[in-house]
Amino acid sequence: MLQKLLIHNYAIIDQLTLSPDAHLNTITGETGAGKSIVLGALSLILGDRADTSVLINKEEKCIVEGYFDVAHNEVFKLQLQAHDLEVEPVCIIRREIAVSGKSRAFINDTPVTLQVLNELTPYLVDLQQQFGHLALEQDTFHIDIMDALAQHATALQSYQKQFSVYKKTQQELQRLQMQQDNWDKELTYNSFLLNELMEANFQAQEIEALANQLKELSNVERIQQALQYAQHALLESDQALNLELKKVLQQIQGIHSVFPKVTPISERIESAYIELKDIAAELSSLQDSISINPAALEQLQERVDLGYKLLKKHQVNTTEELLAIQQQLQASVGASENIQVQIESLQKELKTLHIELSASATLIHEGRVGVVASFEQTTNDLLSAVGMPNARFKVNIETNEQFNAYGIDKVQFLLDANKSGQFLPLHKAASGGEMSRIMLCLKSQTAAALALPTLIFDEVDTGISGEAAKQVGVLLKQLSIHHQLICITHQPQVAAKGDAHFYVFKEENKDGAVRTQMRLLSDEERIFAIAKMIGGENPSETAVLTAKELLHP
Repeated sequence: MLQKLLIHNYAIIDQLTLSPDAHLNTITGETGAGKSIVLGALSLILGDRADTSVLINKEEKCIVEGYFDVAHNEVFKLQLQAHDLEVEPVCIIRREIAVSGKSRAFINDTPVTLQVLNELTPYLVDLQQQFGHLALEQDTFHIDIMDALAQHATALQSYQKQFSVYKKTQQELQRLQMQQDNWDKELTYNSFLLNELMEANFQAQEIEALANQLKELSNVERIQQALQYAQHALLESDQALNLELKKVLQQIQGIHSVFPKVTPISERIESAYIELKDIAAELSSLQDSISINPAALEQLQERVDLGYKLLKKHQVNTTEELLAIQQQLQASVGASENIQVQIESLQKELKTLHIELSASATLIHEGRVGVVASFEQTTNDLLSAVGMPNARFKVNIETNEQFNAYGIDKVQFLLDANKSGQFLPLHKAASGGEMSRIMLCLKSQTAAALALPTLIFDEVDTGISGEAAKQVGVLLKQLSIHHQLICITHQPQVAAKGDAHFYVFKEENKDGAVRTQMRLLSDEERIFAIAKMIGGENPSETAVLTAKELLHP
């Protein structure tokens, strides 16, 4: 809701403050007094472009500032958060146009671009001369109207929760199917690699151990020769080490009694003699354990060759790394097989959700269809009452197979403006002057159910008078029970319905320049202003009485 509008140095406005009522505000004044200029200034904070031609005083910048109560405007607050803007109970939007022509925009003192301003302000102000065509072209607006009339907000919320789950499940299924497609391309190759590794069946550190064993068996003759030579040198040669050491030991032991100091050395020699005997025995045992088996050697060579081939193929160096790759392949192939189970589960879940969603969408569809006849009749009656007796309004509802956030319906409002039998979309069939009255007729039927921003009607009563103008006033009053309205009018029947009546006029300032001013009229001033709208500059007593009757029927 607009709490206050401040205008400084815009066109022929020096300084102007508008503090509208929360319900119906009517603005009147003589032609050329500046009513449209006020709307032009308001359009600046809604995102319109401007230039220095709006500066009346070339030495000061132009400032237009709007204060909006957004404490209960949850959608707008979410939009602020989405743009990383500060959320306050009162949102202040300001436009400044410098003498140089540079324009700046602010929301709660934070600089924003005109694009951001244009994205956010439709949630605050619905300026009918700008917004009418846009709204009537949007399918969601048509659906919102039908849903408000059908009074199934709870059913729609329930459906939208189901639809959200349905879409997420659908997206997850698509993700898994794409993943499966990608994996299927690699599954055959990965399975081949896995089978190759599993058939090889290498154990931890096996390739390294086998390589060492192969190296040993490949050098059997050399090993045997070395072992045989060592054993011969220790025990069997003419000057065998053990025999010579035994002789040394006997000589040393022979002098124990006369030279006791040699005893420790004698013990060490004896220990060495015993150790060499053990070494000779182990050499003999090793020699006996080594034999040449050509078949075993060939088999071992094949096993090692296979190991090296797999290491090279997978570009690793150890058996442990090869076994790690085997585990990875097992996980990949297993996941590929498991993903099909997940896909089948999601397909079943999606089928169940589809049935539930279809039932909810059908219920919503039936609710919309159920109010079409009365909506069409009421709208046609209202159109006739507001000066469009030849217009025929029609609602077209088509169903789709695909679900959307609003069900399965495509809703379109059609109009035959002159009983031609040819129905066209509203935005194509109605003239600019008729568009505002059509929107008024539509919105007045859903005022209590739809959350609408501040509505501004610029001369919605153009081209009508008498009873039609009276009915426009009645509809505006009805709509203003639930929403803030600002209406510029030339009709006394409409002006009299306002909860607040503002009068726009021109006056000379102290420098002799003509400037636009606006003031809130008192009850007595309203009578005279409306009487002037009825009877001219010098209204008769009858006009005054008529004005009083319009104000206090």
